[in-house]
Amino acid sequence: MDIYKGIGAFSGIAIGKIVYYHRSEYQIRQHEIADVKGELGIFRQARARVMEQLTELYEKNCTIQESQAELFLRQKELLEGKSFQRAIESIIQNEKVNSAYAVMTTRDEILSTFRNLEEPAIKERLANIREISDRLLSELGGVSPRIDLGDEPVIVVTESITPTELMEMDKDKLMAIVTHHGSDISHAAILVKTMNIPALIEIDTDTEWDGQIAIVDGYTGFLYINPDEEVKKEYEIRRQADMEEREELLKLREEPDITKDGRRIEIYANIGNMDDLNSVVYYGASGIGLLRSEFQYLGRENYPRENELFLAYKKIAETMGDRIAVIRTADLGADKQAEYLNIQDETNPIMGNRGIRLCLDRKRMFKAQLRAIFRASAYGNLALMYPMISSEEEMDEIDEVIREVKKGLDEKQIPYKKVKTGIMIETPAAVMISRELARRVDFLSLGTNDLSQYTLAMDRQNPLLRKKYNDHHPAVLRMIKMVIEAGHAENKRVCICGELAADTALTEEFLRMGVDCLSVVPACILPVRKALRQADLSGDDK
Repeated sequence: MDIYKGIGAFSGIAIGKIVYYHRSEYQIRQHEIADVKGELGIFRQARARVMEQLTELYEKNCTIQESQAELFLRQKELLEGKSFQRAIESIIQNEKVNSAYAVMTTRDEILSTFRNLEEPAIKERLANIREISDRLLSELGGVSPRIDLGDEPVIVVTESITPTELMEMDKDKLMAIVTHHGSDISHAAILVKTMNIPALIEIDTDTEWDGQIAIVDGYTGFLYINPDEEVKKEYEIRRQADMEEREELLKLREEPDITKDGRRIEIYANIGNMDDLNSVVYYGASGIGLLRSEFQYLGRENYPRENELFLAYKKIAETMGDRIAVIRTADLGADKQAEYLNIQDETNPIMGNRGIRLCLDRKRMFKAQLRAIFRASAYGNLALMYPMISSEEEMDEIDEVIREVKKGLDEKQIPYKKVKTGIMIETPAAVMISRELARRVDFLSLGTNDLSQYTLAMDRQNPLLRKKYNDHHPAVLRMIKMVIEAGHAENKRVCICGELAADTALTEEFLRMGVDCLSVVPACILPVRKALRQADLSGDDK
């Protein structure tokens, strides 16, 4: 028996045979062509065939997982877009090279340029570029990747996996995923959570494992290859218990967010795009505590139009009905960039012109988003939240912009509701003036991801600091308590967002601090609801 330790991207236990999935490799050689016009025709035909494939894949999957199947439509739109096509055709025309080489070169240049950016929307666009490029190369090179898991359920082991590859696999035959490369916040990881199967990342995979029996423990991150009978028997018992626990959790979807002693602490959902809406409804969230609206600005070639923003927010409002949906205004800058934004290079972008600072520098962009939100408010229960606030002067400036937006809507007789406003507390500066800030808005929300890294002066995504980064640090927890007390002193609700909100080891401590709501990714709603409903604070001093 061999044991390997990785990171659990999604919890659960799987026991079964390994299928090692090899992604097709393309050996593309550059050669000069004499007939440029003919080569352009070859590329365009391949492009047309790939677009047909993507349409067929969408139609095949949309009845099962519509929100995830829309990925194929986004890939088709990307392939239909002019910039990617022009880049490839420019290489064919200017360098007089074969179309397969032009596709490979374009793909590699784009991936190399943006490989260090961590924003999920940009990562998704890069993954889509990689996939449509591979499909083009398949058409141009005559290679057809095949994903066959066999006749029985298996554990898929591979170097890396994409959402498209996952969706091309037979869902009934997929027990677990183990990869070498990957991220627990990638779109593939999100899809795995939707499929409700355990997943491990950062495992040093080996092709020789193909056909061997393995155990995947998504809770601890352990992978057992050829486990002995004693370990296998133990995990069979744990897997059965795990399945029973998951069934019990699903019974909580319609249950209220109330502690044993009768306190109502609402559990909201954090979402990063429209695809997550179905999960919000499925897991029975009390509302949306954080919509990261920058997904509409990234991975594209120009600013979104106001009406495009409005239609997205309108759908959210209508889907949620009376339940609140908090839209955080665009938190752009730092690692959330797009070429058309023309954001200046900065020595330390994580502490640079980002979030509300950038919005106030680009009031035309800011006003367009605010108008879209106010217009959509007529269709549901929307709220506004501002990121990276650190001073009252910023709030003064925001208030002036809001007045201008409302005046414009009133003049055109466009209806809108009263929209509640909030501030995301993400910096130590905001913590220290949180009572003054609370007077300016209807609620406060603690963005624990950024607050932790700014408090500790540690980049939470730096792998060198993984063992040193401690978001349970007493300083972080004291700051959270300070904000809750400051908000309550002004009779304002205080919510906790980010990864800490989903940490059930802290649920009871947050309740003792007096938090009013917790906002977590949809897949964590039910475990947090269970922890909340088991809490009994009746013996505490009030």
